[in-house]
Amino acid sequence: MVSALARADLRLYRLVRSAARPPASDVVRRFSRLGEHSALWLALGAAGAVLDGPDRRARWRRGAIVVGTTYAANTAIKAVFRRRRPDVDGLPALVGTPTVLSFPSAHASSSFAAARAYAGLVPAGPLYATAAAMACSRVYLGVHYPSDIAAGALLGLAMGSVAR
Repeated sequence: MVSALARADLRLYRLVRSAARPPASDVVRRFSRLGEHSALWLALGAAGAVLDGPDRRARWRRGAIVVGTTYAANTAIKAVFRRRRPDVDGLPALVGTPTVLSFPSAHASSSFAAARAYAGLVPAGPLYATAAAMACSRVYLGVHYPSDIAAGALLGLAMGSVAR
């Protein structure tokens, strides 16, 4: 069963990654860069904590703390699993990464932690759509397998629930 899942993971990776072509890949690369080190989501939380009403600022702060904690937890989990990023002939990565480790995806975990934590403070639909796009951009750019994204999203949803 594990090998069947691994084959399916690789097939889906190849399908998504092989679709990447300029100029779309350039736009996706720039968008994905916003998620580096949870920057987009931490900035959103900080802005909310400063600019929103006093009765909602604590929730923004909690959300930002959870996003940062999720990023740190993700880094620790990567060190345990030590799964290497995809290295598939003919489908090179389209962006650089800070490490060679891929499981789980930090972009996915921090994005879904933020969507869960900030939902109710801003409309949930756009948050989750942005989180999904951010997460999927990593497969498109060739730096994660789909299972890295799924695991990261589950971790992020669980962690984001803490802030609620």
